[in-house]
Amino acid sequence: MATVHLRIGDLVWGKLGRYPPWPGKIVSPPKDLKKPRGKKCHFVKFFGTEDHAWIKVEQLKPYHAHKEEMIKINKGKRFQQAVDAVEDFLKKAKGKEQNSDGKGDSKGKKTPNKPLKILDEDDEDLSALKDPSEKPASSMEPISKRLKIIEEVTGSTSIQAADSTAINGSITPTDKRIGFLGLGLMGSGIVSNLLKMGHVVTVWNRTAEKCDLFIQEGARLGRTPAEVASMCDITFSCVSDPKAARDLVLGPSGVLQGIRPGKCYVEMSTVDPETITELSQVITSRGGRFLEAPVAGSQQLSNDGMLVILAAGDRTVYEDCSSCFQAMGKTSFFLGEAGNAARMMLILNMVQGSFMATIAEGLTLAQATGQSQQTFLDILCQGQMASTFVDQKCQNILQGNFKPDYYLKHIQKDLRLAISMGDMANHPTPMAAAANEVYKRAKALDQSDNDISAVYRAYIH
Repeated sequence: MATVHLRIGDLVWGKLGRYPPWPGKIVSPPKDLKKPRGKKCHFVKFFGTEDHAWIKVEQLKPYHAHKEEMIKINKGKRFQQAVDAVEDFLKKAKGKEQNSDGKGDSKGKKTPNKPLKILDEDDEDLSALKDPSEKPASSMEPISKRLKIIEEVTGSTSIQAADSTAINGSITPTDKRIGFLGLGLMGSGIVSNLLKMGHVVTVWNRTAEKCDLFIQEGARLGRTPAEVASMCDITFSCVSDPKAARDLVLGPSGVLQGIRPGKCYVEMSTVDPETITELSQVITSRGGRFLEAPVAGSQQLSNDGMLVILAAGDRTVYEDCSSCFQAMGKTSFFLGEAGNAARMMLILNMVQGSFMATIAEGLTLAQATGQSQQTFLDILCQGQMASTFVDQKCQNILQGNFKPDYYLKHIQKDLRLAISMGDMANHPTPMAAAANEVYKRAKALDQSDNDISAVYRAYIH
């Protein structure tokens, strides 16, 4: 196959990781955005989104030559909108060229034909390419302009991107080496977005096969947690529960064996404050720096880079993780001393779990009293409780789709830990306790590995 030479301004199809080929344009990268080391790639602005990314040359194809092929294999609505945006752009550019052909100078001489203009990111005509349902975002501004630092009365700090950071290529990745342990529902999306934004990432997972996809996307492979921690400047972990979090650090070939003075460890798992305190103490005892950073969200939000990160512990680690948090989430909060993020995360998940159980109870009560479940949902989504969460979960229930977006067994674990936290604070949690029993019933019905919405089945069996 002959080599196709691409340059700035060319329209292309770009393949990014697990995502389908998408129409885009090769553009000049921001001055502060470094090209990935050792890779032949171009900086691509994708149509129909605010997405920018470095794409390897072997993952790029000329737009016109492969248009029909790509349209046949991709049928999604967003994909078609992106293709339509390209065609609209080409028509507009051709119209400008024709207009310029018809104009002469004062001496009657025709001006030379101008080449087809490929708009730069800051050209106002580019607005025609964007999904009209999306809010405008100045994604190519320096990152300092797009972030808001908010100091609250509580002393917490949040870093918010003006738009989704996972669909924004203007992030300047840290030059620190990043390690990531745990490639489950949440971890997979996080790692994908870290790689997408140009971070150098070394991965490890208990089931090694899960690493293969990320190796193909450019990640490096660590043989053990200890090796990852020793190779990397900042090591993140995201596992299922307190036991898994402890074993990862304290077990054979665990993280602790790779910690040296100055090394950073970031615990992203949702665990109890006591586990966080223990891990913080052992990491810092070796001269390491510790941050907890559990995430609020789901698999879909993780894939979309729209997680909310709750951080606590070493403030300097939080600052060092800035580009990573921007890549994986829409907002991050710094909550003070280690343990605070775990407490806040358990409270949030306690509310979410209890709410999901109540929604399931409402759906089944509607059915039991002869009411339409769909009408119940329609009414609910027109009222004060309307939300994407309610709509998606209820629709999945009505369709019998319980593919996990957040495991039922994990929300039950979080309810259990929140109830225990309430006991230690001598604070009543009767609503959470009742919801916990319903989830335990769902687990007994073999729903552990289904989505949290499968709590519905506890009411119909």
